[in-house]
Amino acid sequence: MDDLVNDTVSTALPVFPYHPDPLATGSVVADPDTVCPCCARARGHVYTGPVHTASDEDLHGRLCPWCIADGSAAERYGISFCGVVAGEVPEAVLTAVDRRTPGFAAWQDSVWLTHCGDAAAFLGPAGAAELTAYPDALDALRREAVAWQWSADEIERYLASFERDGRPTAYLFRCRVCGTHLAYSDFT
Repeated sequence: MDDLVNDTVSTALPVFPYHPDPLATGSVVADPDTVCPCCARARGHVYTGPVHTASDEDLHGRLCPWCIADGSAAERYGISFCGVVAGEVPEAVLTAVDRRTPGFAAWQDSVWLTHCGDAAAFLGPAGAAELTAYPDALDALRREAVAWQWSADEIERYLASFERDGRPTAYLFRCRVCGTHLAYSDFT
């Protein structure tokens, strides 16, 4: 294993415009020992989110953020890091989100929200307490529940039941163009 390099004294994480703080969301964690199978380096952090690939290799919790950011992990293993991008965005944006941005774990398949013709920045899971600071995101969640034909009382009870680390959960985003906060919910 002479070709392995230990970079545990690594510099700052790569910049992910569509996932600005993957440490805070839990999609990337400190890990001084794991060697990334893509670059053969232990760089001090690993990606813990979803990995969608046809490869037989188990890559969960083993890839470094640098191989995600530069696209080498997606290219080498045919990886997708996000579930669905909701809305129309240019192909370059879709590629950046799906193949060069850490995804996030959701109860069902994750959905990456869009706004103003761009993918939004993922801010993390949110419970009722966190959402009080984002009335625009709460309005988006109300519109989501109205589409389910729920009554106003049912909707408000539902919103009050959100748990950041439980069920139901909201996934919070911010439009990179206009700053509007968006969210969708997941409860199964």
